[in-house]
Formats: sequence, C-alpha cells, structure tokens
Amino acid sequence: QAYKVSERVLLPTMIVLDAFVLSHTYEVVDIPEQEKVDEYLPPYNPPYRLDPDEPHAFGGLTGPDGYFELRYIIEKAMEESREVWRETGKEFGEVFGREYGLTEEYKTGDAEFLIVASATIASTARVAVDVMREKGKKVGLLRIRVIRPFPFDEVRECLKGRKKVLVIDRNVSFGFGGIFYQEVKSAMYNEEHRPPIFGIITGLGGRDVRVEDIMEMVEDVERREKPEDIIWKGVRV
Repeated sequence: QAYKVSERVLLPTMIVLDAFVLSHTYEVVDIPEQEKVDEYLPPYNPPYRLDPDEPHAFGGLTGPDGYFELRYIIEKAMEESREVWRETGKEFGEVFGREYGLTEEYKTGDAEFLIVASATIASTARVAVDVMREKGKKVGLLRIRVIRPFPFDEVRECLKGRKKVLVIDRNVSFGFGGIFYQEVKSAMYNEEHRPPIFGIITGLGGRDVRVEDIMEMVEDVERREKPEDIIWKGVRV
C-alpha cells in the first residue's frame, strides 16, 4: 500500500516499527500470491526517469525564487494523499480480503473510554480491551496507522462523545511530551465538545508493556479528574 500511495502522490513513504522486541523477533507471515500482488501493484511507469534518450535535470537545490512554492506543492501533495490512502486501502481489501485505512477502530461503537495507540502498543491494547469488556467496562481502541498526513477527520469522528480518552505513547519528544498525545490534542482543539484527553508515556527502548499495564493505565486515568502534561508509566526512578 505504501508503494501504491507514493507512486500516486510522488512523495516517499517511511515504514516504521518499534523496537526492541519487535525488531528482533520473527513470526509466521502471510505472503500473498504473486498474481494478486501484481494485480494490486502493477509495474510502475514514472513520469520522469533517468534516461539518456530523454534527458532531464534533477536538482536538489532550490533558491528563494522557488523554495516557497516547492514547499507549498509538497504540502498539497501530502494533504491529497489522505484520500489516496483511503482509496488504496479499499483496493487492498478488494484484492486481499483485508482493508487498511489511516486508522483502525476496535469495539468503539458504544465505548465511553477510548484508548488511542499505534503499532505494538495497539496490538496489546486490543487484548486489554477484550479483558476489560468482559468485566463490564465500555472501552474501545483507535489505532493510528498513518501519522503524516495526520488523520484529523477519523480522529475527530472517533473521539466524539467519549467520556475520557487515553493516548499511549511509546515515544517522547523532549520538552514536549508524547508525540501522538500532542497530535490528538491538536486535532481536537477546535472541537466544541471535546473529551478530556490524557497522555501516558511508556515502554521506551522496547521495554515490555503487558496487558495488565494497559489496564492499570486505564484505571489510573479513570481516577484522575483532569489531564496532566506528561504521565509516565513503568519508569524506574
């Protein structure tokens, strides 16, 4: 899907995953048939290429006369890629039977408490949601798959009407806090009715985050009346 999006909007896509356990672990994977791969992602015919029979100039330096406009074009391409991500996700589902958008929702329909996470934290949170549901808690999960362009519409729609939101970050922007936490708060800033949004930083450096840890985070946030700038979980100090 990343290749398909990049080919459409002519911007690079960076695939990221969290360390340390995931980056050093192997597991069974589903490798689709080559025919289906070719159906979804046919050979790419770039509009410009390094071809001596059709010479072009590729410059990495832009002066003041063109730099502003170049940045504008890149931003517009990035904004337009939101719809491309949605389209290519649906196309992926038509070919492979599973669909991937900018975000994924899990048991959010009647959820009063919403967890927002990404990558392996989101995978663990799915199990935590199941356990808490069995105990009668109306908890759901929003998994963010793409951070640039940020899925503002999906986040705003999913967070609407919740009593509390917990954003779990396996990252930290020094002096600023959890990155996803700041992104989600920014997305909801202009909303008239926005829920209290809490941010917790945990699992840095690949430290294990268990199902029980996420359940404790939910209980911690349930007890709090208002958010704080940074809440740490599992730090040994």
